[in-house]
Amino acid sequence: MSGGGALLPETTSNRLGLRGSRGPVLLSMMLSTAIVAMDSTILSTTVPTIVGELGGFESYPWLFSIYLLAMAVTVPVYSKLADTFGRKPVMLFGIGVFLLGSILAGCAWGMPALIAFRAVQGIGAGAISPMTQTIIGDIYTVQERAKVQGYVSSMWGAASVIGPTLGALFAWLDAWRWIFFVNIPICLIAAWLVWTRYHERLERHPHRIDVGGAVTVTAGLALLILGVLEGGNAWAWDSVWSIGVFVLGGLLLVAFVLIERRAAEPVLPLGMLRRPLIVVACVLGIAQGATLMGLTAFVPTYLEIGGGASAFIGGIAVAVTMLGWPIASGLAGRLYLRYGYRTTTIIGTSLVLVGAAGLALLGPMPDAWLIAACCFVIGWGFGWSTVPTLVAAQSSVEWRERGVVTGSILFSRSLGQALGAAILGAVSNAVIAARGGNENDPATIVQSSTAVFIGVGVIAIVHFGISLWMPRHIIADPAQGAVRADPQGGIDVGPEAV
Repeated sequence: MSGGGALLPETTSNRLGLRGSRGPVLLSMMLSTAIVAMDSTILSTTVPTIVGELGGFESYPWLFSIYLLAMAVTVPVYSKLADTFGRKPVMLFGIGVFLLGSILAGCAWGMPALIAFRAVQGIGAGAISPMTQTIIGDIYTVQERAKVQGYVSSMWGAASVIGPTLGALFAWLDAWRWIFFVNIPICLIAAWLVWTRYHERLERHPHRIDVGGAVTVTAGLALLILGVLEGGNAWAWDSVWSIGVFVLGGLLLVAFVLIERRAAEPVLPLGMLRRPLIVVACVLGIAQGATLMGLTAFVPTYLEIGGGASAFIGGIAVAVTMLGWPIASGLAGRLYLRYGYRTTTIIGTSLVLVGAAGLALLGPMPDAWLIAACCFVIGWGFGWSTVPTLVAAQSSVEWRERGVVTGSILFSRSLGQALGAAILGAVSNAVIAARGGNENDPATIVQSSTAVFIGVGVIAIVHFGISLWMPRHIIADPAQGAVRADPQGGIDVGPEAV
């Protein structure tokens, strides 16, 4: 590819939207985000149909857990590879693996096979998730990025509604395999756009791949997250299995730290963890993930059993969280450019705290509309807080570190979801057990859910407190993300281009 071209000027040729040389790349990022997000929700309404054909009812929760687990633990490795070899090969690899997993899942002959192929999908999604955010950080300036992040975030909002609805449609048509086959054309279009329109200018020099770091961090994180997800479910918290999983996972992470201290090109540069902005962004990500899990995992059951609402109403009450998020994300850019990243983040965490407090206070009164309003406020707050922290972190580092920084923040959110599921689930189970263990008793579910919402409120307090530690002065070049126009109609990105 020719290295020619000039930096795109801040004129009409550089406006946001699906226009110009960056438009097709943005479209590819949105499509890729959509399929990853949709496949985390689309199975929720088709489990009875799948179990009816394949059997294995006792194993069906793994259809969700294995996908999220595989996606979460591979993010740090993919992020480092992107900073080493470029975003394009990692993105194309992720789309290809996700496509393969989708085809295999659609052809699954039994529950064990379907679970294994869902893991393949998760491995592909682990590359797609951080690469979409990193590429956006590469090709858009600080001023533009918030609005574009709103576009991409809207894909998660749409998936929270479209995924279960589409799954229910395929179940009704007795065609659940098309849940996976529908990904084929989307993956092909997204890959073609990346292949033809996204070009990178990389400095070619020998690399020393940190195999030891990659293996130990992946295995260690997988065991810890597995222990959190399955503790109290597949085995008791104090069982030999549970203790063994946590101990082995912890030892592997200790080995990972020792390896990283001596690695020439570490998967996760430990010096990065000494930067206050990166640490704050990651801790906020953990709190955001835990809060989100408190809503998505518990609100529907609370409204359906505790309040007598339909499954549709219960789903909509949670979906409005994801609807408020992208709207606020699109507006956040104006605020952080005028008042700063820290101020905007604090406003967002304050809104999350208000929504969580309302949820805790309304817990004894399962009114679907009031609960939905609280969820919307929480989602609105997430929109104000997640984008400024991500954009600030991306803008504070060079191209060569942006993938690792982005991946670390996204991984922290996944880790928060796993921790939230374990901690809040333990709270709920303890209350249910104390009231006799009847999971179908409305009063019991209302009380256990109220305890969970109080837990969400505590997390929101921590979330707000951490935002106060965000640095007041963040050095960021507003021109970061400028790209070169490629004579072939694409865009030219890389350390030399920017």
